[in-house]
Amino acid sequence: MAGPIRRLLVLVDGTEESITATQYAILLAGSSAAELIAAYVINTRALNELLKTRIFVEAEEEEYEADLRSDADRYLKHVKDLADQKGVPLRTLTASGSVHQEVTKMVREHEIDLLVIGELAHARSRRDEFYNESERAMRSVGCSVLIVKDQERVWDMFEYGAEE
Repeated sequence: MAGPIRRLLVLVDGTEESITATQYAILLAGSSAAELIAAYVINTRALNELLKTRIFVEAEEEEYEADLRSDADRYLKHVKDLADQKGVPLRTLTASGSVHQEVTKMVREHEIDLLVIGELAHARSRRDEFYNESERAMRSVGCSVLIVKDQERVWDMFEYGAEE
């Protein structure tokens, strides 16, 4: 009989918090035999807003988007290497668009049971809260969400094994 978590998705965005979430997701997938998918969403919605407000010209937007694609590849390679260290198979996905919309779509299309995200930054205003794409994704998905905290403890578990 399969457990309650057959497939989990970890959101990678290049922050230390997302790498901590990835380490935890790798350990969780390894101990539960769940399929692990890591996703990086290139936030082209934010790029389009920078273009509309004339902070970027179109050529700058294209160059910056290319840099973001390169970052996505680099971070997904890094998390693949982390999974390989623990012998946990990992599939990677890259998407472009609005982060919360793309994550919601991935959860639905890949029949995700658990979304794993890093600790959320503290919102200083309601406007910050509205624009926090990870939080919007967390609220939008149709599956359970695990927010990984305690970076030092997770790192120790990943490096040295579970606590006795």
